[in-house]
Amino acid sequence: MGTLGFWRLAQADPGWVAAVDPDGTEHRAGDLLAKANRLVHGLRELGLRPGDGFCGLVPNGADGLVLYLAALQAGWYYTPINWHLTGPEIAYILADSEARAFFAHPRYAAEAARAAEAVDPGRCFGVPELPGFRPLSDLTDGRPDTLPGDRTAGATMHYTSGTTGRPKGVRRPLSGLDPDDAAELMTFLPGLFGITPGRPNAHLVTSPGYHTAVTQFGGTALHMGHTLVYMDRWDAEEMLRLCERHRVTNSHMVPTHFKRLLSLPAETRDRYDLSSLRWMIHAAAPCPVPVKRAMLDWWGDCVYEYYAATEGGGTLATPADWKAHPGTVGRAWPISELLVVDDAGDPVPTGTPGTIYMKMMGASFEYKGDPAKTEANRLKDYFTVGDIGYLDEDGFLFLCDRKADMIISGGTNIYPAEIENEIVVHPKVADVAVFGIPDEEWGEQIKAVVEPAPGAEPGPELAREILASLEGRLSRMKWPRTVDFIAEMPREPNGKLLKRKLRAPYWEGHERAI
Repeated sequence: MGTLGFWRLAQADPGWVAAVDPDGTEHRAGDLLAKANRLVHGLRELGLRPGDGFCGLVPNGADGLVLYLAALQAGWYYTPINWHLTGPEIAYILADSEARAFFAHPRYAAEAARAAEAVDPGRCFGVPELPGFRPLSDLTDGRPDTLPGDRTAGATMHYTSGTTGRPKGVRRPLSGLDPDDAAELMTFLPGLFGITPGRPNAHLVTSPGYHTAVTQFGGTALHMGHTLVYMDRWDAEEMLRLCERHRVTNSHMVPTHFKRLLSLPAETRDRYDLSSLRWMIHAAAPCPVPVKRAMLDWWGDCVYEYYAATEGGGTLATPADWKAHPGTVGRAWPISELLVVDDAGDPVPTGTPGTIYMKMMGASFEYKGDPAKTEANRLKDYFTVGDIGYLDEDGFLFLCDRKADMIISGGTNIYPAEIENEIVVHPKVADVAVFGIPDEEWGEQIKAVVEPAPGAEPGPELAREILASLEGRLSRMKWPRTVDFIAEMPREPNGKLLKRKLRAPYWEGHERAI
């Protein structure tokens, strides 16, 4: 076709503004292309060959984008590293991924320096400069800005969040395709949502680029010719301002973002022109039905939902799908299949919760260096990330919870997400986490930890008010026995709740896989 793929697009229109940094700096496609080309030439001189990989510890913006574009046209694996990790945790990923180069930004200088011992000092580069690291210019100065020869498609290799044990790199075989043809194939995913290529389109990057979905949706938007507008950190009103300023048409979000947006005063929400929004896509956690309905009422039928995993496969719910099946995360993609099974691995009847397994046509992966984990999560050619859910009679998937988070009280399975979805809509609740704590009689009892909304006073009175609000909406067996309060909920920057951190103190001295 010749109309998709960043490198083709940049050569055809080098003046196109392909990226906007959080500080407002605009980057033209031709300049990004030249930087990526120089980097490929420099890394090849350093000895990198197809199949090798490198890591980047860089904030959202054009610096990380250049690393991504270099890897994807030279047959390398690019691993963006979570910038909240400590030096030893970063060093583990550098060693485990067998990184042939390490790029770090001054913002993360202290932990980058602690981690750098895992890599040859001659292969550590500051972006742009960092004490103790070679300047990026060592790799790029004097190198040609022309397309390198022998181009072949690379890939990202993201590390899972490591809910049990150390994180694992999800590594896919390289395709051997021309990079632009591979980029064109990547645009199949946004095409499922109806997203169209070309300008004027802008994609707002709302979450850290080290997350798989953020890289995937941002990268494919770029390959479709959309401008990437980066946020440095997420802020509700700043998001609305950027949507208006750049006429944003699409983004990737999580339900926590919706909750924060809906908490803005009405006059703030009404201040911004959001008429450009067309495909606002969300995932990563179950979205409470009232929250999703409120977003559709506000933004119109541009809110799409999906369920997927770094490992591959997934579902999609259009606005019309969701309105017909409130609470669903959608039906399987045309190239994906779902399987819901019991603990014996046998399919369960319609409407019955079980472990969700998925597979994606033509896609395979391994957890790098961990064949045992790779096999443990497999059922035939399907895989699971440990989520519980059920299918309705029309094939729409509904999520219950993570298997690891399920509460077993008195022999009954209780799904915290169902309880959280009811509590979080209370006007005095900013955030909530529900989990099981030890109970000698019942095995586990239900605990709620609440982050009060601004102005709400934490204490027994608020706890009683929250519980009373569940009357008639949730059976009494699902009510939390106790409510504790916290000033701020521990969450990853992409909105995922760090429930293990909350749960661990309650289980000290007791046996439970937390």
